[in-house]
Amino acid sequence: MPHLPKNMIRRKGRTGYWFQRKVGGRKVRRFLGTDYNEALNALRKFKGSEVRLVEVTVAEAAKRWLASYVETARNEKNRKLAKRRVETHLSPSLGHYLVSRLTSEHLRSYRLYLERQGLSAQSVSHFLADARCFLRWCEESGLVDRSPFPRRLLPKIQERPPDRLSEGEIDVLQRLPEPYGFVCRLGLGTGLRWAELTRAQASDVERGFLVVSQTKSSKIRRVPLDPELLAEIRMHVGKLVPFAASSPGSFSKLVRRLSEVSDFHPHRLRHTFACSWLEQGGGLAALQQVLGHASIVTTQRYARLTDESVMEERLKMGRRPTKRTTSVS
Repeated sequence: MPHLPKNMIRRKGRTGYWFQRKVGGRKVRRFLGTDYNEALNALRKFKGSEVRLVEVTVAEAAKRWLASYVETARNEKNRKLAKRRVETHLSPSLGHYLVSRLTSEHLRSYRLYLERQGLSAQSVSHFLADARCFLRWCEESGLVDRSPFPRRLLPKIQERPPDRLSEGEIDVLQRLPEPYGFVCRLGLGTGLRWAELTRAQASDVERGFLVVSQTKSSKIRRVPLDPELLAEIRMHVGKLVPFAASSPGSFSKLVRRLSEVSDFHPHRLRHTFACSWLEQGGGLAALQQVLGHASIVTTQRYARLTDESVMEERLKMGRRPTKRTTSVS
């Protein structure tokens, strides 16, 4: 690595190059970029101008974050979620503070505020994750010297077992009148999300795979089809699921009424597919690819064995001999 010029530094735990100078007795830092040559050009501009902290409120900075980072880095659904989180909780709670004066204690108070709103631990975690992202953006944009977001602020989420369907429920759903039975069979045989199901077309089948092109991760997936499901799909033309304009909630209500599976939801088809894949000997890495998970850690939650599987393993072991200890008098 080349010797860094004056006022250019690398920061532990941070990527790229940074400008640093003392202004009014305090260190002011600005992100210069990850490319060394580009960082040099940015450094020259900083050295040739007066460096000062820009005093803006959290509410004003959050508007810039939404218009700059969120608008370019997230899809439409997540842009709307981020905007709603800012408008409903972040700005009302912390919006009046100057972003450069925000402290870790303010953020701990923000978590307590969110919990008092009756939000679930999962929702609180999402709100705080957005606040962390916002403050990192503030740091890279030069609005703060360093993000004040403290470690271990996000609540721990209790792991829940996959919400799979029982064998009896699977049988009932597969026997529903059409097109509901076919939609359930398609979900159970592919593990697609509801939005992916409603976009799937018969023409998306290639060499025994269903090609899923519009995905949550924006990466194309190829889902293998068993022969029976493949033959059934080939009997269709155009969209496989005739509920493109329907919400998963509306579809769920219809299926619940027809099947009497009171807690049915389309995502349970995905959970059931994943559990069945592993129980039948499928590999975890392949399942990650089929489901489209960015991290295998997400896929691993399906690797928890059912009580029945654990009991079967125990019975295979037979009776284990136990050692008796004899006391010596």
